[in-house]
Amino acid sequence: MASALLNTPTFALQPSAEQVALQTNYITNFNFLNQYLPDTYEKEFERYGNRTVSSFLRMVGAEMPSNSDQIKWAEQGRLHIKYTLCTSASAITSATATFTVADTGVTYIAIRVGQTLMIQNNTSGVFNKAIVTAVPTATTFTVAYYETAGQAFAVSTNCTVFIYGSEFKKGTNGMVGSLEAEDDIYTNSPIIIKDKYAVNGSDMAQIGWVEVTTENGATGYLWYLKSEHETRLRFEDYLETAMIEAVPAAASSGALAAGMKGSEGIFYVVNSRGNVWGGGTPTTLSDWDTIVSRLDKQGAIEENVVFVNRGLSFDIDNMLATLNGFNSSGVSASASYGLFDNDVSMALNLGFTGFRRGYDFYKSDWKYLNDPTMRGGLNTTAASATGTVTGLMVPAGSTSVYDQIMGKNAKRPFLHVRYRASEAEDRKYKTWITGSAGGAATSDLDAMEVNFLSERCVCTLGANNFLLFRYG
Repeated sequence: MASALLNTPTFALQPSAEQVALQTNYITNFNFLNQYLPDTYEKEFERYGNRTVSSFLRMVGAEMPSNSDQIKWAEQGRLHIKYTLCTSASAITSATATFTVADTGVTYIAIRVGQTLMIQNNTSGVFNKAIVTAVPTATTFTVAYYETAGQAFAVSTNCTVFIYGSEFKKGTNGMVGSLEAEDDIYTNSPIIIKDKYAVNGSDMAQIGWVEVTTENGATGYLWYLKSEHETRLRFEDYLETAMIEAVPAAASSGALAAGMKGSEGIFYVVNSRGNVWGGGTPTTLSDWDTIVSRLDKQGAIEENVVFVNRGLSFDIDNMLATLNGFNSSGVSASASYGLFDNDVSMALNLGFTGFRRGYDFYKSDWKYLNDPTMRGGLNTTAASATGTVTGLMVPAGSTSVYDQIMGKNAKRPFLHVRYRASEAEDRKYKTWITGSAGGAATSDLDAMEVNFLSERCVCTLGANNFLLFRYG
């Protein structure tokens, strides 16, 4: 069915900012030949409200200094041992068998003689319990089955194996060999973000009839104030969106050839080693059950904040609303939602701020995903929107990691920004004025140039606890 909302008139996407010359653009559109004066509204009307999109990182993370071009941290691996691509060289009903482990990245198995195993067929689900009697090579082990019937599956069948204990005879030696803990080491590199605003000295002395207004409270009739403040606001937004969208320069890429290295932004990291919901938006309770099941297999963080676009927000509201019960009189019979003590005769609040389904999920609208000049203007049709993000689930709280720069364990928010700083130079947010106008006296340029710079990257700790909602 066609949408009732017409395509025209629509919202404007043309940027209001434009790049102009600095020294020769004299104003020529004065006109006093007409004896009549218009009735003017001097103050700008803020038709798009607050146009900035930053706030996400301020809500969920922290900022802390760094002294290096590279940031490294270690994350714990799994405690228990499990392999999912194991094949037996023996036939069904065999009392013993030798297995080969073919899991990706495994060069030396952590299975030792005397350990007891659970072995399950990946396809049929039938299983055996067995004890390890030998470890002939780096990727093979031999078992003896506890069951009278012997091996329950055919030769060369893919199986999953995990260790659940050990068993030894009386008066025997202890376990042969030991296991060494391994950490996963992750790195990220800061990138330099810059911007600049310039105005010539003549225009700084030019009064305007429009009173400027910006989100950070700039007021007055000097038009360059508006442009300078909007440049500042735009730069502050980019400080956040760059941390969200940044990607590392791939090998043989044009960016790498140009000397750029890129950085690992939040979306890149979660796409690479986090969890991804590829169906756009989960719309049913069973969809969320699938998400909960995945979280059980990850870090199992109790509280999570889901930052959503408008579509995902409505889908969550609609899903929870269907769970709302009413009796025949229209009075709430169970988990009614609304205002004023859930009185059905009063105004209803048709939105939810959170729910619990195994874990606590708190919902928050993310303006960045709704703004039509940013990700809100991207295609969200399932058939043609591969990669379009509809939300991001972020674990609340902090985690303990080993910081290789500090040389010790430290508590860090799961999501935080590291910026370059030392005793002599702080590059968290630098701004300085050059030229010979506006109080500056650094050169003979008849202009004021306001420069902005920051050097930073984002650290996404425990990416396996994050979940990205997207299409495709």
